[in-house]
Parts: sequence; C-alpha cells; structure tokens
Amino acid sequence: MFKFIHSSDLHLGKPFGRFPEDVRVRLRQARAETLPRLASLAREHGAGHILLAGDTFDQTTPAPAVIRQALNRMREAEDVTWVVMPGNHDHANATELWRQVARDAPPNVVLLLQPEPFALNAETTLLPAPPTERHPGRDLTEWFDSAETADRLRIGLAHGSVTEFDNSEDGGSSVIAPDRARRAGLAYLGLGDWHGQLQIGPETWYSGAPEADGFKHSETPAALLVELPGKTAPARVTSLPTGVISWRRVMLELSDDPADRNDCTAAHEALLPSLPERASTLFDLVVSGRAKPLDRVALENAIAGAAPDFLWHRADLSALGLVHDTTDLDAIDRQGALRAAAEALAREAEDESLPPETRETAQAALSHLFSLALEA
Repeated sequence: MFKFIHSSDLHLGKPFGRFPEDVRVRLRQARAETLPRLASLAREHGAGHILLAGDTFDQTTPAPAVIRQALNRMREAEDVTWVVMPGNHDHANATELWRQVARDAPPNVVLLLQPEPFALNAETTLLPAPPTERHPGRDLTEWFDSAETADRLRIGLAHGSVTEFDNSEDGGSSVIAPDRARRAGLAYLGLGDWHGQLQIGPETWYSGAPEADGFKHSETPAALLVELPGKTAPARVTSLPTGVISWRRVMLELSDDPADRNDCTAAHEALLPSLPERASTLFDLVVSGRAKPLDRVALENAIAGAAPDFLWHRADLSALGLVHDTTDLDAIDRQGALRAAAEALAREAEDESLPPETRETAQAALSHLFSLALEA
C-alpha cells in the first residue's frame, strides 16, 4: 500500500488586492497555514508524501520571505517528503524562484523541474509534467505513455486543463487528455489548476486548492488522501477538508406578489451562517426581485446590522426593484413638498423609458427618503 496526500494551487503570496489590508492579512495567513495542515493530515492517515501539483506560489517572483517561510514550514514537517512541481503561475522557467527554492530547501523537499521519472520509493515512480511557461497550449503529459519505469507503480502529476472539460481557472497551463491515466498505465493521475475538487475518471483527480480564493467554487476546500493497493487494484481516494476561510456568495430573490411575498428581514436572516462562522467568512450578498420601500429599508437595516460580524461583507441591492402605493408614500408625508418629491421619485423609479441608471438613482433616493422618514 502506497499512501500520499495530493494537493495543488496553494498560491502562496497571493496579494488579494481588492480587499482591505486586515482581510488581506488573514487570507494570506490562511494560505500559509495550509502547509502544516497538509502535514498533519499526512501524519494522521499514515501518508509519507505530499504531492503538490503546481502553483505552490502565486507568481514567478514571490517575495523572498514568502519562499523562505514556506520552506521553513515544510522543514518543520521533517517526517513528510514534500514533492513540489511548478504550475503555470510559478512555471519551471522562473529561474530565480526555483534557484532560491533549491538553495534553501530542506532535505525533505523534492523539486520536480524536469519531465523525467522520479522514484518515490523502490516500488513507485512519479511522472511529472512541469509547465515551462504560463500557457504552453499543448499536452505536457504525452511523454507519460512511453516513459520507462520497469515494473513499478506509476503515478502522474500535471497542471492544466483537461481537454473535454476546458476547466482552467485562467486560460490553462496545458491541455491534458482526459484518458491519459489509462493510456499511460497510471495507477493515479494528480492534477492541479482547477481550484475546486473534481474527479475526471476512476484514477484522475483535481485536488482543488486547500484554501478558496474566490466565490467560484461552492464545495469545501480539501486535499485528497490517495491509497494505492497495487498496480491492478483501483486507487482509493478520500477527500479531507482543509479550508478555514469560507467564501459565500448568496442570492436573495424577493417577491412583491401577495401570494408569495417575502418577509425581507426573515429571508435575509435565514441565509446567514451561524454567528461563530461569520468571523471567518467572506459574504457576498446579491439581492434581486421587488420589494416595498419600507421592506427595503428594513432589509438595509438588517444587512447593516449583520455586516460587522463578518471577516468581509458586501451587499449588492442594485437588482432590487421598488413597488409602492399611496400607503407607502404616506410614511414620508401626506402632502407638501416632501410628498411631491417622493411621488416624483416613485414615478422615475418605475418609468421604463428612462435609462437604467436614472431609475436606480431614483430608487436609491426614494429609499433614502423612507429611511429619513422612519428615523424622524
């Protein structure tokens, strides 16, 4: 039995530039801490190797401290052998990056910078396909088919998009045949590039990133424990959760139909994660449909009340239309200039002959008027 952990796309040093500095610090820290978490999983499950299928670093020129700190964490897990292969973000022709890694790497770190067989142990050979540029545009695993490995167990490691899925995160580092494992007689083919965990075939898997870096993938970030009983027995693959930061994009659609009308605040509350989870959650709320102005104001207040609980919070109400009647406008004023202004805004908000941005501005102004009226 040969056991190992398969992971990829750690993207250490990713800047996360669109977030505030305190959030960026938490996100970068969480990514750095994936290394000791992977080592703990390897120990827990009796796996002696961790195979990283590319994009360990987010770029070809990470800060020297990012490289050194990653290697120090690997050094601390001295009972585990780390097998590191370049991806498309940290491709093999990033000479200075890999020169520094090779110079500072501890004995338990193996770099696979060339497409040549590497013996993991006396019975098992690893076939790597390291990208040499950002977008090679060809199948770098073709050489697996004819690689000489005697009678050993064969494992492949590659980074890129599978041709029939076209599932690259950013254009892909290479194009990989989905049946490569069968063609090359591999017991297992470990892939990187797609940040969500994905099975391509019985013995071909994307591990996914151990920490999410966006709202694209809904599944929990995880690594794979791979157990190979032998050349003729199928691989046993187990998903092991690794993520500590949650990225959640939530859709809230509201209706003004009396038969299907939402309680806006209750609908919002039902979508929120538990209070302890919020401090480690990036929450992106997208609201659509239609609501009465007073309901919208109540929803805005509920959103504002919950937002500070989260690591990061954004609410987009631009697709939420307003529906109102005289009773709603009475909450602002029954007559006079303020009432006249409210009626004018209400007409603009519903006038489909006006540009969308004009209607949105009118909706926002009317909503603000309702907020002021409720505060008075």
